[in-house]
Amino acid sequence: MNSTPACQENNYVALCGPMCLCVRPILPLVLLLLALLSPRSYSVAAFSDTVSIYSNAMHKDYKCVVIRPDTVKAGQSFPVVYLLHGHGGWYANWLLRVPELKTWADAYQLMIVCPDGGYNSWYLDSPVDPAVKFETYISKEVPEYIDAHYNTLKDRKARAITGLSMGGHGGLFLGFRHAETFGACGSMSGGADLQPFKKNWQLSEKIGDTVLYAENWKNYSVIHVIETPPSDSLGIIIDCGTEDFFYSVNNALHQKLLKLKIPHDYIERPGRHEWSYWRNAVQYQLLYFRNYFNSQPIH
Repeated sequence: MNSTPACQENNYVALCGPMCLCVRPILPLVLLLLALLSPRSYSVAAFSDTVSIYSNAMHKDYKCVVIRPDTVKAGQSFPVVYLLHGHGGWYANWLLRVPELKTWADAYQLMIVCPDGGYNSWYLDSPVDPAVKFETYISKEVPEYIDAHYNTLKDRKARAITGLSMGGHGGLFLGFRHAETFGACGSMSGGADLQPFKKNWQLSEKIGDTVLYAENWKNYSVIHVIETPPSDSLGIIIDCGTEDFFYSVNNALHQKLLKLKIPHDYIERPGRHEWSYWRNAVQYQLLYFRNYFNSQPIH
């Protein structure tokens, strides 16, 4: 599940908000602009902690990586991006694969929290397996722990959630269903619609039989969850490679969001379902969330 960085292959990026805009930047120029938009350049990297966070819902401890800026002023509090791993991953996945997260936490002056979402939870409170309560864990229990133990800005407008693949599904699913917790959400190569993949990734173990529990496959898919948007506005960013097996469902999600007139940023560019794509995508998403946090008055 790993490609060459998409922008290096074709120097092409498609950026879509409520209306689609296609641009053709040369990668070095894009990276230069990103650097200029960063608050400052850093020669140091952030700190990372590994903590255990107990789930009352599942009666179990799960580990979590917490990345916090190295450059901290006295009394300073930070916004938080919750970054979810994919199917078969674990809490340390992101930091091991993308150690640059430490640099970006400093550059964008935010915390990055990488919780454990189980091997194949899809970040659901499973309707058929009462032992699986990862929707509750990630949307409530983890943020409560982080806010209690770290200098965070304790406001929905200072929290974002995103992830890759299964975690991309989780980012949008939890963002829409728990806007009281998260002010922004995103997805990288996310499983935006589970219905075309009924035989994949042990999904039926979490959602149920496709005949007896047919409605679950609709109700737990992001592409239908967006039909009931929250009353609070959301910042939304979606990114998927054009050679990704989730590309068609992400493009369909984008088209549906346009039809529903739900503002969002949409990025598609050459790339597959692999770490080289996500390593590139996550920096754009962190910048998007930093700009979102900057735009929100927090009292």
